[in-house]
Amino acid sequence: MRFSLPSILLNGLFGLCITLGLHACLPFVTAPNTVTSPDTASAPAALVQPSPPVKLLAETQAIVDRSQGGLFDPPRGDLRFVVISDLNDVYGSTTYPKEVIEGVALLPFWQPDMVLCSGDMVAGQDPTLSPERLRAMWAAFDQYVAKPLRDAKLPYGFTVGNHDASSARGVKANFLFQRERDVASEYWKDPRHDPGVQFIDRYEFPFYYTFEYGGIFFLAWDGSSDYIPPEKLAWIEQALASEKAQSAKARIILGHLPLYAVAVGRNEPAEVLRDADQMRAMLEKYRVHTYISGHHHAYYPAHRGKLQLLHMGILGSGPRPLIDFPQPPRKAMTIIDVRFDSPELTTYTTFDMRSLKQIKNEELPRFLTGHNGVVLRRDVEWSQLSEAEKSTCINRLGTSKCTA
Repeated sequence: MRFSLPSILLNGLFGLCITLGLHACLPFVTAPNTVTSPDTASAPAALVQPSPPVKLLAETQAIVDRSQGGLFDPPRGDLRFVVISDLNDVYGSTTYPKEVIEGVALLPFWQPDMVLCSGDMVAGQDPTLSPERLRAMWAAFDQYVAKPLRDAKLPYGFTVGNHDASSARGVKANFLFQRERDVASEYWKDPRHDPGVQFIDRYEFPFYYTFEYGGIFFLAWDGSSDYIPPEKLAWIEQALASEKAQSAKARIILGHLPLYAVAVGRNEPAEVLRDADQMRAMLEKYRVHTYISGHHHAYYPAHRGKLQLLHMGILGSGPRPLIDFPQPPRKAMTIIDVRFDSPELTTYTTFDMRSLKQIKNEELPRFLTGHNGVVLRRDVEWSQLSEAEKSTCINRLGTSKCTA
C-alpha cells in the first residue's frame, strides 16, 4: 500500500499536536477516586469533584465549535469513562480516519478518568503482512492514540480484536495469525507501552487480564474470534468468583465479539461468541453489570436478562447498519458516567462522530432480532413490548430465543 508524503506529514503533525495538547490540557487524576459503596451505611459516598474548566487547545476548540449548538458535556458521575472501538483503517494501514484523530483530540473536553477500548486498534488479520509492517502499524497506533493517553496519565483498558491479534484457529488448533499475536504481545509487554491500569492479574496479558479502577473490577478476555477455550473459561470464572471481584462495587467485561448479533453483515454464527446464553448465565451468576464489545461496527445500548450489553460504535472504517433498521450507519464514541447511588449504575452519552450530535435511545430500535437471540434496548423491558413486537421476535427466532 502506498501513502502520499503530504498525507503522512499531515497525520504526523496532527498526532504531535494532539499529544502536546493532551499533555498540556488534561487535569487528570492518576489514582482511582475514593468512593464508598452504596451498600455501606456508615458514611455517604464521596463524590468525585468536577475538574475546573480548562483552556482547550485550538485543535480541540475547533472541533467543539464545529458542533451545532455546542458540544454536549453530560453531568459527571462518580467516575467517567470514554469508550472507543474499531479504530483501524484498511488492511495494513499506518494512518487513521479523522474520527479517530478527532476522538482523541476531544478527550480534554470531556475529561474522563479512563479510556476503554473494545478492540481493533490496528489493521491486521492479513497473512501477507510482514513483521516489519505489523510493528509499523503498532507504532502508528502508539503515535496517534496510546502515547497521547500516556502523556496525559490517562489509563487505557482494552481488549484485543480480530484485526489486532486474531485467535482464529486452523484444523490443528494452531493460531492462524500467530505472527500478529506475537507482535501485539511484543508491543504491549514493552514497558514503554504500559497502559497505566492498576493490574490485579496479568495472567496472559494482553489477551486475558484483570484490573481495577475506582472500585470497579474489569476483566478483559480474548474475544477476537468466536471461540474461548475451556481452560480460559475456567480462568474467567475463577477471576469473577474471586474475593477481589465480588467485593468490588461493580464488574465490567471487555471483549471484542458480542454475545448476540446486532448488525447487518455480522448476523451469523462466526461473528458472535459461541454459546452466548451459557456465557451470559455465567456472567449473571457472578453479577457482572456490563459486557462491552465491538466488532459489529454499530452502536446499540442493550440488555438481556440481568446483563447490560454495550455494543460499541466504530471510529475507524466500515460502520454498519443495525439489523432491520433503515437508518444509515454512524461512527460513534460513548461516555459512560458511573453513579454508585443510581439503580442503573451507568449512564451513556453517545455521539455521532461525523455530526457531533448525540445518539439518543429513542432514535434506535426497541429490540433487535439477531440470529442467536433477541436483545432489548437498555431502557425497554420485554413486558413493555406490544404483542405485535413480541410476535415478530417469536415468529423469526422461536420462543426460547425471545426470552429476555
